[in-house]
Amino acid sequence: MSVPHEPHAASATASPPTADRSPDDIVQPAQIGVEPMTRRELGRRARAWAMWDWGSASFNAVVTTFVFSTYLASDLFVDPAIVDAAGEAGSPELTRALADNAAVVAWAIAIAGVLVALIAPIVGQRSDGGGRRKLWVLVNTGFTILAMAGMFFVTPVPEYVWLGALLLAAGNLFFEFASVNYNAMLHQVSTKESLGRTSGFGWGMGYVGGIVLLALLLVLFILPLGGDGHGVLGVPFGRDGAGLDTRLAVLASAAWFLAFALPLMLRVPELPPTGIVPKRVSVVESYRILFRTISRIGRRAPKTLLFLVASAIFRDGLSGVFTFGAIIAAQVFGFEFLEVMLFAIAANVTAGIGTFVGGWADDRFGPKIVIIASLLVLVASGTAVMFVDGKDMFWVCGLALATFVGPVQSASRSFMARITPEGREGEMFGLYATTGRSVSFLTATLFGAFVGLTGDTRFGILGIVVVLLAGLLLVLPITPKPTTIDDRD
Repeated sequence: MSVPHEPHAASATASPPTADRSPDDIVQPAQIGVEPMTRRELGRRARAWAMWDWGSASFNAVVTTFVFSTYLASDLFVDPAIVDAAGEAGSPELTRALADNAAVVAWAIAIAGVLVALIAPIVGQRSDGGGRRKLWVLVNTGFTILAMAGMFFVTPVPEYVWLGALLLAAGNLFFEFASVNYNAMLHQVSTKESLGRTSGFGWGMGYVGGIVLLALLLVLFILPLGGDGHGVLGVPFGRDGAGLDTRLAVLASAAWFLAFALPLMLRVPELPPTGIVPKRVSVVESYRILFRTISRIGRRAPKTLLFLVASAIFRDGLSGVFTFGAIIAAQVFGFEFLEVMLFAIAANVTAGIGTFVGGWADDRFGPKIVIIASLLVLVASGTAVMFVDGKDMFWVCGLALATFVGPVQSASRSFMARITPEGREGEMFGLYATTGRSVSFLTATLFGAFVGLTGDTRFGILGIVVVLLAGLLLVLPITPKPTTIDDRD
């Protein structure tokens, strides 16, 4: 999730002006080939860059986490005869049918992850040399928005759960491709000294954007205000209303993403061609370059390679927290859809606060400290969910989880930026995405397996906790030292 450097949002890359630090000071961005500029201009570019994170909340918070995925996993996509026979008390048949829908969502995300793992490295690699980093951010953002718009046509018919899963997988695929080059742009809008704050500012903006968007969707489309429809617009809902409240919410979210991707397009210049990677190479040659890069990292900076593996594992666990958290809330703790939305807003508030504070701690104490401390809390809170009962206790554990997800995501991106060689940002963040997606089946598969074996969605949390703990153990021996890669040998 974006689901999201300063604690001061308006000063994206530097401290407030003082007698010694004027906004007209000339600073050097971390990206090779980008000309020095005033601190004020770099701050403007950083804010425009972060607006993409703000807009991406429409996909992270609405599609994959709190609205569309929960909609697909709901009883709206279960045979009405099973739902009617179960009544308010529920039944084993209904529990199993709901678990099956949750597993469909999990498998769709896992399949998208495999495709990202195969393709992402050359997506970023080819953008480094050709000077098309921003272009590919926008192209893949456009395909993500089209997938979101297509979700409007997923009406609550049991067979349509597969169409919804297909669009969810496609959206995840293109969103990850967009994120590869977007993350690489961090070097273009930050100095080396403020990578943590800038990264934290972007993640935090994602969470704040999620709060604003979810609140708007509640008021307009989802909140039961009396009468025959939901929201101030009186939108039909439920099976009889063809789920129009949810479908319109996702359509509005697609428009939201489009609107807030525009500042990046208009304000942040395209990356100058570096010439480090040929502008045009075959796909086969791109993979050869990739394998040579991995080989060099393994020989010259083995702990960097270990970080790629460790971060891949714990980032997959973080995705599971948000992807399956709302499903667990609804199916295990009995949250109604409105309660899920209210929890989503609260979770984004705590996540945003955690991320802004984490961005400051990143530059002050280093990203490794932030990652380890946050993962410890996440493992403890996730374990607690297995044993608590009642909505109140889920609120406590769930908000603790949400608070510490953002700092890990932001610090991991900052850690990667700190160890990336100049001129290879796209390639390394492509590799970052690839290693992440190469194990993205872990949480989704373990979640689906535990749920499938037990017939109870609660046990899916075990899969998330196991993955987070494995990532924590692997990251312990790693230090953020710059990686040196050249084209020799």
